[in-house]
Amino acid sequence: MKKLLLIGIDTRSMLNSALKLDYEVYSASYFSTPDMPKTKNQRIILRENENQSCGIFEDEFSPGALLEISQDYLDEVDYIIPISGISPSDFKKDDRKKILGNRDVGNVEDKFRFYKKIKEKFLTPMTFRVSDIDEAFEIDGNYPNSQFILKPLQGSGGYDINLLDNDGEIDFNGNEFIMQEYVKGINLSSSVLSTKDDAKCIANSRLLTMNDFGAEDKFIYIGNILPLTEKSIMAEVDDIDNIICKMAKTSESLIENFGLIGSNGVDYILNEKGLHVIEINPRLQGTFECVEKTFGINMLEAHIKACLGEIIDIPKAKCYTYKKIIYSPVRMKYSPLDLDNIYDMPHEGSITEKGEPLLTIIEKSSDFEKLCKKVESTSKIVNEASKISQLDEE
Repeated sequence: MKKLLLIGIDTRSMLNSALKLDYEVYSASYFSTPDMPKTKNQRIILRENENQSCGIFEDEFSPGALLEISQDYLDEVDYIIPISGISPSDFKKDDRKKILGNRDVGNVEDKFRFYKKIKEKFLTPMTFRVSDIDEAFEIDGNYPNSQFILKPLQGSGGYDINLLDNDGEIDFNGNEFIMQEYVKGINLSSSVLSTKDDAKCIANSRLLTMNDFGAEDKFIYIGNILPLTEKSIMAEVDDIDNIICKMAKTSESLIENFGLIGSNGVDYILNEKGLHVIEINPRLQGTFECVEKTFGINMLEAHIKACLGEIIDIPKAKCYTYKKIIYSPVRMKYSPLDLDNIYDMPHEGSITEKGEPLLTIIEKSSDFEKLCKKVESTSKIVNEASKISQLDEE
């Protein structure tokens, strides 16, 4: 039996799918949650203990730490699937040969290189590479009719994205950033399966950020709703069928142009000017479980087969699926909740800091209105329970 390593921030959902396949499964992750399957070969960085803080994710996590705890696994396994939090470029050359998926992702993970390669062919926000805040303000002065945001040159999840504001203080801390024209609109994404010879868009979705829930100009990823329809786009648009068709064709073209294989995602912003290409995620995406629940497929198996040259047949959508990540409204001590649609919870008694990811709601239904009401009802219960469990700020 071949040995397969899943490695990334949170491997729970992929583990559930991997354990249904014919592999000896290994896992290396930052988080360990009560609902994560237990396997013989499993390494975890964050050990949650009663009355101890889980800390600040951005301060504590690093891809190097994942590689360090899994070094013997890397030597032992036949295949590696990196997920969110770690890039193929983080691996040693010999280990990279074992990756089931994209091995060279520099042209898409480096956001400025990506921009330069697509700017003549696709609608995309004007982008500059900047070395410090003074350079950013100098460029900004040349475009008085545009607003800009600053993004890390490499990064995902919407972290460390800030409006360029004369009143704000932004310290690059030695990191590399891009300055990108701020395009307001509707966040969308595509999920694409591809081989060396072909690409097929399997699903389009409404991508959700904090901005969609009242946190103005906050870009951190909250979740997705799929499939994309006139209802799930959650906005007034003309000709949803044409939007869906254009997304599929554009996504397939981008994936083929960059020679990507397996499961990949393409993010967009839609406004009155059209469909703006924002970035490619060259790995399994946050829509993983949504796709599985909506279409009734094993998404990990689909990814592996695509890497090996086969794109599976995708059935018609059976329902809507809504994923929403809840970030803790307060510093709190977690107590279990009797809810059947929450995942990735903290361990009982551990402390989650204010603003840190607390848990994930995933719900499905053929009735879109009922689905939204159920997710928002669960969100309210979780937030109210968090406030009851609030601790004094330190």
